[in-house]
Amino acid sequence: MEKYIEITLSPDPEMRLNCLLNAVYTKLHKALCDFGSTNIGVSFPRYKITLGNVLRLHGSQTDLAAFQQQNWLGGMSGYCNVSEVLPVPESVEFRTVSRKQANMTQAKLNRLLKRGSITGDEAKQYRAKMFTKGLDNPYLELQSGSNGHKHRRYIEFGPLLDSPVDGEFDQFGLAKTATVPWF
Repeated sequence: MEKYIEITLSPDPEMRLNCLLNAVYTKLHKALCDFGSTNIGVSFPRYKITLGNVLRLHGSQTDLAAFQQQNWLGGMSGYCNVSEVLPVPESVEFRTVSRKQANMTQAKLNRLLKRGSITGDEAKQYRAKMFTKGLDNPYLELQSGSNGHKHRRYIEFGPLLDSPVDGEFDQFGLAKTATVPWF
């Protein structure tokens, strides 16, 4: 991960930041799928409470240059300032950027009820516990290309590390073990 591309989002009155980030990330996911990449990672360097207005793609010079050849942003490029492929600064830290999933969901409850694994009273207890254990991580709201349904992808940031950990990234640019430079 010696190179990166920085994408700064420029929302306007017609396109709020969170909607713009969701649209850009949906396009990124589709492009990563089409590209078949497991070598490009994503970070959100302006993350505080929300994910912020900057998205970075990390990888090798070859992978990032080839990825950018796809013109994957399409119509969203008017809302984005995209840098050239840049070198990662020296003396940076590293961290994982991964998906965080709730282990108590309505879909899981529906499966348990359909299977007969829990009773109606247990379902009430499950619902109560499910709402008290909600996720407060920042998230992206993505739209499925196959069925049009929207779903939230919660993002979790690992601890800062002094050295990188190699590994593969999923088609969202996220990984549980592989790290990206954090600066």
